[in-house]
Amino acid sequence: MSESSGAFATTALSGYELLADPQLNKGTAFSGAEREAFDLHGLLPPNILTLDEQVSRRLEALRGFETDIERYAFLRELQDTNETLFYALLVGNLEELLPIVYTPTVGEGCQKFSRLFRKPRGLFLSIPHQHRIDRIFAHPRFDHVEAIVVTDGERILGLGDQGAGGMGIPIGKLALYTGCGGLHPATTLPIMLDVGTDNPDCLADPLYVGWRNERVRGQAYDEFIEAFVAAVVKRWPRVLLQWEDFAKNNATRMLERYRDRLLTFNDDIQGTAAVATGALLSAINVTGVPLTEQRVAVLGAGSAGCGIASLIRAAMVDAGLPESEAAKRFFMVDRDGLLLEGMSGLAPFQLPFVQDRQAIAGWQLSHPDKIALLDVVRNARPTVLIGVSGQAGAFSEPIVRAMAECNKRPVIFPLSNPTSREEATPVDIEAWTEGRALIGVGSPFPPIMRDGARFKVDQTNNSYIFPGVGVGALAVGASRVSDGMFMAAAKALASVSPARNNPKHNLLPPVSALREVSQTVALAVALQAHKEGLARDVPIDQVEARIHAKVWTPRYVPYRRSDRA
Repeated sequence: MSESSGAFATTALSGYELLADPQLNKGTAFSGAEREAFDLHGLLPPNILTLDEQVSRRLEALRGFETDIERYAFLRELQDTNETLFYALLVGNLEELLPIVYTPTVGEGCQKFSRLFRKPRGLFLSIPHQHRIDRIFAHPRFDHVEAIVVTDGERILGLGDQGAGGMGIPIGKLALYTGCGGLHPATTLPIMLDVGTDNPDCLADPLYVGWRNERVRGQAYDEFIEAFVAAVVKRWPRVLLQWEDFAKNNATRMLERYRDRLLTFNDDIQGTAAVATGALLSAINVTGVPLTEQRVAVLGAGSAGCGIASLIRAAMVDAGLPESEAAKRFFMVDRDGLLLEGMSGLAPFQLPFVQDRQAIAGWQLSHPDKIALLDVVRNARPTVLIGVSGQAGAFSEPIVRAMAECNKRPVIFPLSNPTSREEATPVDIEAWTEGRALIGVGSPFPPIMRDGARFKVDQTNNSYIFPGVGVGALAVGASRVSDGMFMAAAKALASVSPARNNPKHNLLPPVSALREVSQTVALAVALQAHKEGLARDVPIDQVEARIHAKVWTPRYVPYRRSDRA
């Protein structure tokens, strides 16, 4: 590891060892003096390139591949070879590379993780090695860790249990923490909690790299999670811990159990909620329907769906609607239909959003034993339709047309990832609503034709939220991540909506502006933390400077040789 003075860095590594370190390797960009000092002559071709020239070469090679999974593998290998070059490539080409580094391609990357595995990145913590967690964390290479993204691989996007392959998600998320938020890659750590898998394809695959065991549940699972969190708090008392892609039965209860013990949040629950709320607040500028008059139907009443409903409900209350009235404006639809009072098997986080049976007594239903989404749209006449179900095509033509019949400008957000799991495609929604819908999708889609011109569809993705939340919280040393901080993030996102100035423009800024958006979100989150008394000893007049100090720009600095190992 190098020590940096800002103007230069020092390292004791040389030769192949220096070239093998992805945080220090410059490849063909090592200067002549550095090649002399670090014994690199002969190990590199003689021509010395700049970082910009390297980016151009890698971009040309990337575009030469035929499939996105090949591009994904290429970028992962580059990340493990030369992190500065990888991030320079990513930051300069966010719109092109985000769908490869993250959704939708990361889903296939998780499915093929065992076959794509080349070099270790992050930590794989398995139940058989639970007693070794403290020792694993203790290595000096982890001294500078500030942000951890962790998964147990059980609910990867809309693809289900991917076992150890789920590690692709923490790696991808942390790439966005650096590429979009600016965190230095040396301060980030992806972690896979390998508790086994119930995916029969993984268990039967002779090349599977994970712990070949059925997924552990119950008390043994909880004890493993507790051991992990305790070790994290002991090693890094002020670290940011982000939970990713845990099954709904674990996601909410883990968040509630640990949210006051360390700086932590669940991106599937809270990040998804913030980007959906921000997009809806932006849509109000176009539809003219006040937040207090919105009626929201959500397909997928799991932790993500109820997280979205919770934050939008809070925004409604913020806007002046009584809390009891706000709760009635949500229609949560799951596999058993509309959630109703008295239903068996409801999770605690679903209870605030059950509908009173008397309120629907006069509804005309196609199937009296189960109130389907189409029944909800026809009877409740929602202004907003959100999908987090992972069910491709669930927003059928009759459902979308029913939304268009009861709304001049229906708001329709099929947010499931990856692309293959979206509830409807933008092209279909555009056709079925005669071009009147405000569309937000979870993964990138090609532009649609609107008013005779190509129109980019808003990618209502968590990448607009979580990098800024993390940077803002870390910049002020926040003691916890509050619901108010996510509300601040949602409002900050809405504040930079292009539709604020022109209703024909997009609800969200372009993906290419994610670095700037993350800074806006980070500032709002940090100020909210300060307002709530959660910031540790950071004067309010220093907040913005603290955020800017967190932003790392990928560039090469000169190296000097150190005698210390």
